Amino acid sequence: MKKITRRSFLAVVGLSAALALTACSSTSSSTAASASSAASEAASSAASGAASEASTQAIQSLEDLNGKTVGVQLGTTGDLLMSEEVGEGEDKLGIAGVEQYNKAADAVQALLTNKIDAVCIDDQVAKNFVAANEDKLTMLDTAYKEESYAIAVSKDNPELTEALNGAIAELKEDGTLDAILNKYIAKEEGATGYVTPEGTEYPNGTLVMATNATFDPYEYIENGEVVGIDAEFAKALCDKLGYDLEIEDMEFDSIIAAVNSGKADFGMAGMTVTPEREEQIDFTDTYCTAAQNVIVLK
Repeated sequence: MKKITRRSFLAVVGLSAALALTACSSTSSSTAASASSAASEAASSAASGAASEASTQAIQSLEDLNGKTVGVQLGTTGDLLMSEEVGEGEDKLGIAGVEQYNKAADAVQALLTNKIDAVCIDDQVAKNFVAANEDKLTMLDTAYKEESYAIAVSKDNPELTEALNGAIAELKEDGTLDAILNKYIAKEEGATGYVTPEGTEYPNGTLVMATNATFDPYEYIENGEVVGIDAEFAKALCDKLGYDLEIEDMEFDSIIAAVNSGKADFGMAGMTVTPEREEQIDFTDTYCTAAQNVIVLK
């Protein structure tokens, strides 16, 4: 993954409250005392409300994560990167700790129930979670890290890596990849993505793709099938190479092991190219760029 300098900023929020109290004149001292007490209670209530409003969205920038606990999906780029931000140090966020979850949805649920302070996840996936909980969740304005997605292939299968690279280049050139992205990310009206042409044959057999179908819009379950950017692009790649496609859904941190053991031929799951992963697996050329972002409570 190409490293970039973290872009961050401090969001400064100012809040002022003006309290106007009107006193009614009275000839009775007890009435005056009562009015004074009521005014005091009103001021106290207003001040309490202002303080409550001021404390809303306690985390407004990356720097505000200092001392906080961040949730991640186990084995993802967010997990790898946030684990490096724990503790004090130069150019560190200084977070208190990382909580790992098998599914991104579990991390978001933990945030909603105040078990953690934030969730670090892919930008497009984050947008979907925020849209589903728009009254409770928001995203920080500054992305945490930019990243590149590629297909994971065993180091013992360089021929497949080369073949996939050729197909990726062709599908980028002829607009197929753009059509898929327009369907799932731009969500253009009438966008059809990729549809297997009639008469397509598979003389080369079947390729098995390992994925983790909890990563909308890249891969998720719909009507009992795995769909999304990766599933559709994988189908286009296999069609181009003369293979049928079979998709195996599994935990994210099992994908590389499945590919290396031969249980799957390749892995696609919004997988970021990192030096750590490159020690275990080969990657094709990049087919998509994205960013890690942070979800917090409003």
